[in-house]
Amino acid sequence: MIRSVSAALLALSLSACATTSAMAEKAADHPEARSYAVSADAMADVDAALARASTSRKPVLLVMGANWCHDSRALAGWLEQPRFAALVAQRYELVFVNVGMPQTGDGHNLAIARRFGLEELPGTPNVLVVHPDGALLNPETATSWRNAASRSEDAIFEELALLATTEIARD
Repeated sequence: MIRSVSAALLALSLSACATTSAMAEKAADHPEARSYAVSADAMADVDAALARASTSRKPVLLVMGANWCHDSRALAGWLEQPRFAALVAQRYELVFVNVGMPQTGDGHNLAIARRFGLEELPGTPNVLVVHPDGALLNPETATSWRNAASRSEDAIFEELALLATTEIARD
């Protein structure tokens, strides 16, 4: 009887390791930034990005997320990869803004979202593409990034590449 119980416990332990290993493999499906940049003056960062955008004629890629958020860190991790970094450098002026936990009432820098016509942020991250004149170019998709960690690399890249062309259509 003791051997049967021991064998069952060993089997359970091994299956737990397999589950943990599978979860670790799933987590490795995307890079994850270690830290989501937090600025002392996020509005000034946005203003600076818009000033750069006026000169470069590229839209601002405004990523509003948080360090605690797995999806925010996943998206930030993708943006650090060479393929994404090249796209962003060529097509966007990038700025990260920490928004805390807006869905629980503990939000930060929410005036920035309101500045671009978003009255609330239902979660994190949010990806706003802003024309150099300050107009939000993607109001339909700006708050749809809460599943960034489960999106494929290609899906994220294709959406960012498509959003970059929105600015061209507007001018």
